[in-house]
Amino acid sequence: MASRKRGRPVHGWLILDKPAGPSSAAMVAKAKWALGAAKAGHAGTLDPAATGLLAIAFGEATKTVPYVVDARKCYRFTVRWGAATSTDDAEGAVIARSDARPDAAAIRAMLPAFTGDILQVPPQVSAVKVAGARAYDLARAGAVVELAARPLHVERLELIAASGEDEAVLEMVCGKGGYVRSLARDLGAALGCLGHVASLRRLWSGPFDLAGALDAAELETLARTPALDARLLPVAVGLAELPELPATAAAAAALRHGNPAPLPGTRLAEGAAAWASAGGLPLAVGEWRGGVLRPERVFVFD
Repeated sequence: MASRKRGRPVHGWLILDKPAGPSSAAMVAKAKWALGAAKAGHAGTLDPAATGLLAIAFGEATKTVPYVVDARKCYRFTVRWGAATSTDDAEGAVIARSDARPDAAAIRAMLPAFTGDILQVPPQVSAVKVAGARAYDLARAGAVVELAARPLHVERLELIAASGEDEAVLEMVCGKGGYVRSLARDLGAALGCLGHVASLRRLWSGPFDLAGALDAAELETLARTPALDARLLPVAVGLAELPELPATAAAAAALRHGNPAPLPGTRLAEGAAAWASAGGLPLAVGEWRGGVLRPERVFVFD
């Protein structure tokens, strides 16, 4: 019996405007089917109820995913005051209530305490691993676990609108590993009114934004057509926040085999991440050390 084809070689990024409802994994599977691609992954999960930017990598672009995951991200979200929930969002059961409500002045006065380098405890329902198990699996089994606080850099936290007494719309730019649900929970606790996320939208992540993003209906309409291929962004876009180092022919030959190579004229700090290119395509991404680029990932295009 002939083996089933795994899909065709597709390399690049597809940017979706994820709707509320499906999981990020479901949207990746849909996009992978739509392109008939052999390999796909995404750069940062959105909860099923969340909307907005979902950057999906195909083929060799999956090797650039860690550099997008590590980049800054921007979220716009609505906090509903007066209730804490088991999931820190509107999907969970209410576990505590408060009659207190903050005004806009009180909210703005509290935001500096959640800006800069802070510590944040992930939600009970999160993908954090505890003794080898995901926190969300333990929570669904009825367990209450102690999750350690994690460092987070919040570059900007701004009140966009106070929608009456019960809700406020905020926008946050943060680094890797930020939980908007945790921030809403902690902000509500600090204001003495409790709070949880009512809605969440990711506006941008690293080099990607929603300009030109496909929605679910467009993905369905363009599936298995050349028009969908035309919406792919180059693999190198995932490396946009790292320095590009053009490679000589000799350096390119070494890097293609996974060997370190000097790149003339390069001035980078020891240990800096960078990528080498040839003919407009990425060759390798790695660490600059001792005057050479030491490849950690080598790109091979079919």
